[in-house]
Amino acid sequence: MNITELLADLQARHDEATARAGELPAQIEHFTAALTETEARLADLATTRKVITELAPTGDAPDPPGSTTAYQAILSAFNQHPDQAFRVRELHELLGMPTDDPALNVTRSRLGRLTRQGFLTQPGRGIYQKRT
Repeated sequence: MNITELLADLQARHDEATARAGELPAQIEHFTAALTETEARLADLATTRKVITELAPTGDAPDPPGSTTAYQAILSAFNQHPDQAFRVRELHELLGMPTDDPALNVTRSRLGRLTRQGFLTQPGRGIYQKRT
């Protein structure tokens, strides 16, 4: 590589760095705006939680999951088949529930809640079983 090529290469690198430096302030402005917006949203959510907590009746424990019909049906199915693992669709078919995607997603949420509360385990992805 001769000096002319070396200088041309250095100029090209300089031009690239200059262009990149010109782009960065716009990106900083974008991220600063996004951060401000997200922080405001977090403050709104915290305020909403505080207001709801203040308005919620005290001394009453939330209803256990078994108190509603859908949760009762789900827990009953797992109690009748304690050693069997179910996928959401299989559980719906067993209970005679609709197998469309929205209905499956609601049950998926319920199963997740029951898992977090310790009623069920999740031995595999998308598979639920009664905790023994």
